[in-house]
Amino acid sequence: MFSFSFLTLRSLYAALFALLTAITLSSCANGRPSHSASLAPFTSDGCSLFPDGTSKDRDRWCDCCQAHDFAYWQGGSDDERQQADALLRACVLTRTGDNVLAETMYLGTRAGGHPAFPIWYRWGYGWPYGRGYKRLSGREKLQVQEMLSAYAQRHPAGYCVEKYKKP
Repeated sequence: MFSFSFLTLRSLYAALFALLTAITLSSCANGRPSHSASLAPFTSDGCSLFPDGTSKDRDRWCDCCQAHDFAYWQGGSDDERQQADALLRACVLTRTGDNVLAETMYLGTRAGGHPAFPIWYRWGYGWPYGRGYKRLSGREKLQVQEMLSAYAQRHPAGYCVEKYKKP
């Protein structure tokens, strides 16, 4: 049989609650962006609403979250979101060896990052609200590349280094 710790069960319940909220909100969402909607410049806040690391190693998994933000900002299909969340979980597990932490972060992103949420960290947050799950066109992929190039020029070290490695 399965054995779950209190923290794991609490995380599962929180994820279930957030998922049900996302489903409810998505049924209320109306409107779609126009086909000419443009992509906002890339931004990252590390691990949105979650620590970027431990008290002793404050950015221990921050770059895992920044890579995850690249995927969430550009959006795409539901399968692409599932892959991005799985990559976050694998990265955090590799950095920490802590399966409970990695699974908690995974469940949090699965529950809280749905594109129906009108929040800054939703799937496809670089596009106007209402896009949902939609593969990127060739033109949109070019916009993504241009925006990421501009971000790299402005922030060559990236969010995590800029935030935690100040001279």
